[in-house]
Amino acid sequence: MSKALQFCIVFFLFLPAMLLAKDKPAYRLFNAQGKEVSYRKMIKQISQQDVVLIGELHNNPISHWLELEIIQSCFLHRNLVLGAEMFEQDNQGALSAYLAGKISAKGLDSTARLWRNYKTDYAPLVNFAKENHLKFIASNVPRKYASMVSKGGFEALNQLSLEEKSWMAPLPIPYDANLPGYQKMITMMPGHATPNMPKAQALKDATMAHFILKNWEENQLFIHVNGSYHSENYEGISWYLKLTKPNIKIATIATVSQKDITQLSQENRKIADYIICVEDDMTTTY
Repeated sequence: MSKALQFCIVFFLFLPAMLLAKDKPAYRLFNAQGKEVSYRKMIKQISQQDVVLIGELHNNPISHWLELEIIQSCFLHRNLVLGAEMFEQDNQGALSAYLAGKISAKGLDSTARLWRNYKTDYAPLVNFAKENHLKFIASNVPRKYASMVSKGGFEALNQLSLEEKSWMAPLPIPYDANLPGYQKMITMMPGHATPNMPKAQALKDATMAHFILKNWEENQLFIHVNGSYHSENYEGISWYLKLTKPNIKIATIATVSQKDITQLSQENRKIADYIICVEDDMTTTY
């Protein structure tokens, strides 16, 4: 038997195994221009900022895994403060008590309004803060006040007590209805959306920005976890941060899903400094 024939037989015998062994990454990481970048390079750049906004897909396990990885990596380089959309400001007392060891995990669960995927997706972030004596800020406005704005506009907030107003950004809330992200909320729900719905989103964005700045100090890195829509296209939280403190250095990370993750689609470019791209058939956490 010729060597050429022997090679062909061996090649085709092992071809199925070779195909099965093909690299199958859980995600790919791109910069704003759509160029694939390394995790190490991203960490080097974002760790030099003042604030990092990690935009997640709430039910995506890759988002949650990378949030903890990013926090752990940046902790090696900087003094950190952590915060998240998933905790509302009126629950800060319970969250701080847990971090200080004054209440148990069960006590936190019974006194704070935790998201249903807290134990699997956000408890690891909170416990990292607890173990390393870091502040963790409940940055979001209590949802009932966002609901009030959605129904009655910002004017609905004027009736609140001073204590209730302390759980949100100072009134009156600056608002630009022409920001593309807020306009998109209207067009995404034709016939159902009202002009007040983006205002409710703006209240959340402004409040998260307010409590990030209130708890950030020079020479610290504040890492904030939020839904990707709250920081995509350098709007939302980022817009409000810059409005109050124009020179603050911000890095943004967005999470997107695509059928093919080998290249970042045009529509997903320039939405953030770094884009985590996962396959659209990725298992979800709920």
